[in-house]
Amino acid sequence: MTPAINAAKKAKIDIVVREYAHDPPCASYGLEAAEKLGVDPERVFKTLVADLGGELVVAVIPVEAMLGLKHLAKAAGAKKAAMAEKSLVERTTGYVLGGVSPLGQKKRLRTFIDASATAHATILVSGGRRGLDIEIAPADLARMTGGGFARLTQ
Repeated sequence: MTPAINAAKKAKIDIVVREYAHDPPCASYGLEAAEKLGVDPERVFKTLVADLGGELVVAVIPVEAMLGLKHLAKAAGAKKAAMAEKSLVERTTGYVLGGVSPLGQKKRLRTFIDASATAHATILVSGGRRGLDIEIAPADLARMTGGGFARLTQ
């Protein structure tokens, strides 16, 4: 069990836990998950943490996409956004990079989910460690994180 899975169960959200053997030298954790789980990469989303000048926020975007920092800043009502420092991300969320989940973070951060998620009945997000994903309805993810949908990708 991870904090992400525990949070979903506590909230009585329907999830499917999907586990696979993670290959440590793999360059893209999200694409590895899509391949090993036999899921279209459009349904696999990565969790990124950005800094809005003192406030950390979460962006949940498709694994094949690039985060548009200007789009994220606009969605968050900020002037600009930059990727957060690795050590700060790990300290704040309680997860290691490659295993950061939008659920069950140590400190709840404002969350923004790419609008493309709404095109799918379910999407996969990290379950809180490498090799573990959670399949969840986008609306349930938004409800659990207090997140909103916006265009976040370039």
